Amino acid sequence: MNLQQLEYIVALDQHRSFSKAAEVCFVTQATLSTMVKKLEEELNVVLFDRKTMPTITTDAGREIVDIAKEMVFLGKLLKQTASHINDTIVGKLTLGVIPTVAGNLLHRILPIIQEKYPALELHVFEYTTPTILQKIKSNELDLGILSTPLPNSDLEERILYYEKLKIYGPMHSKPKRYSSPKDLQNESVWLLEEGNCLSDQVVNLCALNPKKSAKNFHFKPNTFESLMNMVHHFQGLTLLPELFFLDAPAGRKERFHDFEAPFPVREISMVFHRPYAKLRIIQAIENEIKQAIQPLLSTATLKNSDLLIAKMD
Repeated sequence: MNLQQLEYIVALDQHRSFSKAAEVCFVTQATLSTMVKKLEEELNVVLFDRKTMPTITTDAGREIVDIAKEMVFLGKLLKQTASHINDTIVGKLTLGVIPTVAGNLLHRILPIIQEKYPALELHVFEYTTPTILQKIKSNELDLGILSTPLPNSDLEERILYYEKLKIYGPMHSKPKRYSSPKDLQNESVWLLEEGNCLSDQVVNLCALNPKKSAKNFHFKPNTFESLMNMVHHFQGLTLLPELFFLDAPAGRKERFHDFEAPFPVREISMVFHRPYAKLRIIQAIENEIKQAIQPLLSTATLKNSDLLIAKMD
């Protein structure tokens, strides 16, 4: 029996497919099948019912897999501790990032991480907030980057930065001034698709009625570019985050405007389980993001009293 065999049965239990488990373990299906069979013979227990599709873990196998999960976790913890002793960042990290953050964050921080930590194998995915939370809890993701604070969450949250939510609207010689988000309550405000965390935050900040629409059609885009195009062609307003503003074409930057203090901001954090074997890697990633992103944002020079943190239901 070895740790690799235990990793195989944990993967097989999770994915319920020999081919999928082999894929995520980076071995051939024949290798994984043979190693699982050897473990069953050594334990004298049938762990999986191979006659079913998908593959089902037997009752006896369930008890073994539960123990194997603990042993695999402890094995990773041992490797992480050894890495700490050697003062290196090495290993594999799976990261989920929400789409409204990924597009303007990843291109800024991934080159830095790749150059500084060449021994770190980083797998990055774009998922919605509910999917990230579900995958962290099922150990399919090590870490998530999303908008917080999360309601009723048992996950660790570490704040990375605050970014302003800026008004994007028609370009006039004297644009209308809005002192607070609630001044937009009676305006036509474009929102991202229903269920997007940023849409929920804008609705709460501006006290909007999401069912109310001044248009004779309904469109819920899923990108910031689509929001800008809607404003450009159909008027109205929308709220967009500061990192997106920094990446926007020069011609469209003129359409962005700030509220007055306290400025509405969204809180962006890392979330993960606790206690956690990869804590040192997570801390390294956290520090790199803070050092790269915080100086770019105007919130770096503001007091806490100048910030109005957008909440989610």
